[in-house]
Amino acid sequence: MFEYPVLLLFPAVLAYAAVMDVFTMTIPNRISLGLIAGFPLAALLAGFPMHTALMHLAAFAIILAFGIGLFALNLLGGGDAKLLATAALWIGFDQLLPFVTTVTVAGGALAVLFLAGRRIPVGSLPLPEWAARLHKDGNGIPYGLAICAGGLLVYPKTELFRALIS
Repeated sequence: MFEYPVLLLFPAVLAYAAVMDVFTMTIPNRISLGLIAGFPLAALLAGFPMHTALMHLAAFAIILAFGIGLFALNLLGGGDAKLLATAALWIGFDQLLPFVTTVTVAGGALAVLFLAGRRIPVGSLPLPEWAARLHKDGNGIPYGLAICAGGLLVYPKTELFRALIS
């Protein structure tokens, strides 16, 4: 009975993060903290042994270190790095490579779309303020969309998802 709300927590929070990133170009810390706080309950309801839960935590730590490196190189925003890591916590090692691959491909497609869209003169489109901000060169790309896409596509294949629906 409690499994279904917990099952939906991850996709709902990812979708919220993507929307926040599009509208504000920030992913608040409360989003990542919410996913971190929800994971122990999900692992408990899934019946994960301690070893499995710790492996998910290891996936989180590895992706967080990778994300911090990308942030230090100014290739990824801080909120994006934290969201990517907390998503890896829920994804785990069994689907980590497909998750990272999907996020990378979605991020590349997003970059191409934004670069192409930014070639259109801003005055020729009636854009709301948030869209005009996204249209400006040098404002970055809301990579939370790519993280959300990767998470939503891979999550149903994860050990956690399968355990929560059974």
